[in-house]
Amino acid sequence: MKDYLGELEHVVLLAVLRLGKDGYGVTIREEIHGRTGRAISPGTIYPTLDRLERKGFVRSVAGPPAAERGGRSRRLYRIAAGGLAALRASEQALSALRSGFEDVLAEQE
Repeated sequence: MKDYLGELEHVVLLAVLRLGKDGYGVTIREEIHGRTGRAISPGTIYPTLDRLERKGFVRSVAGPPAAERGGRSRRLYRIAAGGLAALRASEQALSALRSGFEDVLAEQE
């Protein structure tokens, strides 16, 4: 069975992809909020990132120690090949659903 992306997973993967090597919990949350207006809590983002990593859609590594974090390192996330494939499949499915959408909306008016 194909592993479909949920809406939040889709949004998080897109943010990780956009951020490249600079994606960690806070920047991912800021990217999503800045582009969509949607506020994601830390209690939501980290379990989602963990789930995406278990699925093989993202990889994480410990970044360099950060002075503002008391010398602790951040966990940096990068998109994995499986994540790119999942995004492509999800985008194709959404595109197929959108096909002719304007016509359907016009009929409803």
